[in-house]
Amino acid sequence: MTAMKKTVDLRSDTVTHPTKAMREAMAAAVVGDDVYGEDPTVNRLEELAAATLGRAAAVFVPSGTMGNQIAIHVHTTPGTEVVAEAGSHVFNYEMGAMAALSGTLPRPIAAPGGILEPTALAKAIHPRTGYTTPTALVVLENSHNLAGGRVTPPDRMRELIAVAKDHGLPVHLDGARIFNASAAAGVPAAELAAGCDTVMFCLSKGLAAPVGSLLVGDADVIGEARRVRKMFGGGMRQVGVLAAAGLVALEEMAPRVGEDNATARHLADLLAEIPGIALDPSTVDTNIVFFTLDDDAGVTAPGLAAQLAEVGVRVHALGPDSIRMVTHYQVTREDVEWAAERVREVLGAHVGA
Repeated sequence: MTAMKKTVDLRSDTVTHPTKAMREAMAAAVVGDDVYGEDPTVNRLEELAAATLGRAAAVFVPSGTMGNQIAIHVHTTPGTEVVAEAGSHVFNYEMGAMAALSGTLPRPIAAPGGILEPTALAKAIHPRTGYTTPTALVVLENSHNLAGGRVTPPDRMRELIAVAKDHGLPVHLDGARIFNASAAAGVPAAELAAGCDTVMFCLSKGLAAPVGSLLVGDADVIGEARRVRKMFGGGMRQVGVLAAAGLVALEEMAPRVGEDNATARHLADLLAEIPGIALDPSTVDTNIVFFTLDDDAGVTAPGLAAQLAEVGVRVHALGPDSIRMVTHYQVTREDVEWAAERVREVLGAHVGA
């Protein structure tokens, strides 16, 4: 019998499989019609999510993108602008939804390391005049995916929120991986998100649930968000079978994501020693590792990703010279050591060739 080839999947923490406890909870879930508010398992998940983030209410949505876009729709009106960092998920990976669904325009601000500066944010905000598009919302992202999982620290979060409030603007936090950011910052997720009007976080990334995200905020905002969810096609019925996995994600998986951050830092240390790779491990805050291929690498990022896949290491190429690797509960310290050695071997065949 042929042994199975080892594979380490570092493309994303979305590739995680539900845990045994999740599958058992899903099988045993008590369900009802969620659109009528009658699914007890969904109601429990929403109550736990709101309490975890220190808010009054929450709504369960199919995806992080839907959660972000519901928030944008609730906080804006057509013909206004949304200000956020240029690499933000809401600008780059949500299919132009803010324009298509809410009639709003993005105003991206490029920031070093993906962390906005308060002065730059203040300059980007447009008042209501007769000749400019007014700013209606500030979106922050923590941790910041395209910035390599960087964390905006609590003090900077407070400064940015203060700028928005000084201009009378609401703040939405794309906290898809807020628990990884919380572990890195050493503060509870509720503290990291304090002052934001709405917060979205994902259950289906490092928390290993099969699907779903939560949008939290005050009762009035979430009441309107629930209406918009239905309008966007996100009304779900006996969805307690999914919410049950979400409860396990919050109760059992969220407290352990610091382990994934540590595994990512170990991976970064190993990769930084490989010729052809440009990477500063000190920039790896959470479970995401980005590296670029230098001029001597002799291969493109897509080419390297394809060759690594052949030897059992799955990674995500971003552009011609950048690679992303993401750790999660199914990836151990030994796995990243094995993966880094495969990178060394494959890249070694190209460097200086």
